[in-house]
Formats: sequence, structure tokens, C-alpha cells
Amino acid sequence: MIIDEHLLILVLALLLDRIIGDPHWLWQRLPHPVVLFGKAISFFDRHFNAEHLPDLTRRRNGVMSIVALLFGAAIAGWAVHGLLAFFGWFGILVEAGLVAIFLAQKSLADHVGEVSNALRSEGLEGGRRAVSRIVGRDPETLDEPGVCRAAIESLAENFSDGVVAPALWYGVFGLPGLFIYKMLNTADSMIGHKSETYIDFGWASARLDDVANWPAARLSILLIAAGALVKKGISALGNTIRVAVRDGGLHRSPNSGRPEAAMAGALDIQLAGPRVYGGEVVREPMINGSGRDTATVSDVEAGISIFYSACSMLTLLAFVAFLLLL
Repeated sequence: MIIDEHLLILVLALLLDRIIGDPHWLWQRLPHPVVLFGKAISFFDRHFNAEHLPDLTRRRNGVMSIVALLFGAAIAGWAVHGLLAFFGWFGILVEAGLVAIFLAQKSLADHVGEVSNALRSEGLEGGRRAVSRIVGRDPETLDEPGVCRAAIESLAENFSDGVVAPALWYGVFGLPGLFIYKMLNTADSMIGHKSETYIDFGWASARLDDVANWPAARLSILLIAAGALVKKGISALGNTIRVAVRDGGLHRSPNSGRPEAAMAGALDIQLAGPRVYGGEVVREPMINGSGRDTATVSDVEAGISIFYSACSMLTLLAFVAFLLLL
């Protein structure tokens, strides 16, 4: 399939995901593709990451494992696309539905929206419960502004790796590119952290995930800036880009700080700073330190509005690219 057809399917998938979101009724009957990816990763983890192995051997095994997993993902993507190609327009619609499964526009906005709804209806405890479903930090350490900041940071970060990155890799390389990215992103979340068990075995997965997310994180800045322009005007556009360029590198991740800084600028609030994970304090500089120091429920709701506007800009960008290539 040539790239303009990828872009047409991508536009359909983005619209479908925006309207319908994640079909939970389907995953009660069938395993989600990402669950299958996770099972494949767990297989390699169990067989090639034994505790008695030397560190160098575990790192080598990790490199070989992720290469095998990505190769398998590419073959699966090629095979599924080849099968669907026999069905003409029906196959295109099915592929659009499949791509939509790997996007997270509506589901992400819904989860973050549950935080603001819980804060308004149930107070701080409800907000903590809701935010604990989307972030890894200790919820009991968060006051209400902390809950709001956590929700906004999750919204911005996952816009990049849950919407922009899969859309980008599908638009360029089709289903093989999308499957490779999602396999890599799943591997990073499962084995890419710096624990004693995975610091060597997951090293290659974490590094490759950083590379795969690099372009999407930078593109996210422009999309959030465009969303801020639509929702809050020209001053928000300038502040979004200025804060993203100045503070995007303050985050411990080479990519997550870019969309987070962009959202901080769009809302003119402080994000990041010290946080508690598993009882341990992670100390990072405050992003947009000159912004408001108290995030509110209204900021969460404004962030969702900007997020949806940025998603619309992504869809428009894919459509314009399709027309130009057509």
C-alpha cells in the first residue's frame, strides 16, 4: 500500500477513535492486540532474563529479544495488511478500525475527564482514586493541585505516545510500522524501567523507545500549540512554544518533557517538579516555573479541550498530507 492510502486510512481511524473510542465490549470477548504483544514480551522475559545470568548476557539477550519481537511485529503487520488487501474497500474499513484500536484519543480524554469529575463530585479522595488509574505516583501524597497536575501531565505525555506516535508510524510505514511501534512501546512499559531485574535486559527496549518517540514528541509541541491557538488565542500559542523550547529538556525523559512543557505553557501552569513513586521522591525541576503554581479542576478541563483541538489538528494534518500526495 502506498503512503497516500496509509494517510486515508489514518484519517478514517482518527475519526473512528474520536467518535467511538476503545470498544470495551469487544475486549471482553477477544484479547486486545496489546495484550498479545505483552504475552510475547513476557515469554522472552521468562526464558532469557534469568536472575543467575551475568549482566552482560542479560543485556545481550535483551537486544536479541527486542529485535526478534520487532521482527515478528513487522511480519504480523505485513500479513494482516496483505490479507485485508484482498477485500478492497471493505478491507480498508477493517484496517481503519484496527488502526483506531491502537489510538487513544477518546479513551485518554475520558480517563482524564474522570479525574475532574471525581474531584467535583467526590472531593480529594475521589480525585486520588481516579488519578491512580492513569499515573504511577503515590496518590495519597497528592493534594488537589497535585492530582490536577498529575492528570494534565498524563494527558500531555500520552498525547504524544498514545496518539501522535502511532499515527505517525502508521502514516509512514503502514501496519508493520504501527505494530513495531506498539510492540516497542509495550516492551518499554514492561521491561524498560531501571530496576535491578530489567536495567540490563530492558536496556535496548528503553533506548529504542526513546528513538521511536523522538519525532512524535516534537510534533506534539506544534499540535498542542495549534490547539492552544484555537482554544485560547495567539498569546497561548506563543507561550506554548516558548515554554516547550525552554523547559522541554528539564524532564528525566528525553521525550515526555516536550508535550508536558507545551501543555504547561498553553495553560500557563507549573508542571512536573518533585513527585513520589513507590515511597521514593523523584526530584525534577519545575516546568514553567514562572506559571501559576496551583493547578485547578478547570485547568484539567481546559487541558482536555486543548487536547481534543490538538487531535483535530493531527487529523487535519493527515488529511492535507493525503490530498497533497494524491
